[in-house]
Amino acid sequence: MNRIKHRALGAALAVFCMLATVPPATAQSDSGPDTKKQLQLDLAAARANRKALIGANMALTKAQADAFWPLYDAYEAKIDKIEDRHVAELKAYRQHYATLTDEDATNKLDEVMAIRRDTLDVQQEFIPKFRTAVSSINTTRFFQIDSKLNAMIQCHIAEIIPLASPGVKTTSE
Repeated sequence: MNRIKHRALGAALAVFCMLATVPPATAQSDSGPDTKKQLQLDLAAARANRKALIGANMALTKAQADAFWPLYDAYEAKIDKIEDRHVAELKAYRQHYATLTDEDATNKLDEVMAIRRDTLDVQQEFIPKFRTAVSSINTTRFFQIDSKLNAMIQCHIAEIIPLASPGVKTTSE
């Protein structure tokens, strides 16, 4: 990726990352229909921006693009459902981390691991489809770009989500 595309990628991901998490102060006030609708619009815009960034970095021929984009849309539709679960898990954790119980921690970690497994399952499902549609090189390139985007998002999430610590009570007390 050249420097301009890399900067645009970073800026877009920063916006996406901010949408994926809710600070504690607003976590309780985001239940109104207007706020939920705005978050849905913001998330849709971030996902469209992600698609544009991938397109700018794939260097596909017209024939490859014709085969790639419908497949990408199907892939992203499945990944988006998993990302929605991740966002919900992060919001729930962010709201309750100060009173975390052993059971809460177990449920959180189990959900995080299920999300990772489900993401890997979708990727494994689509790799042969992408290879058939656009070649192994372009498939590898796509998953490298996808991996970089996800790594940037996870890095940002790691910076703003507090580590688990015992809350008011634990189930072992």
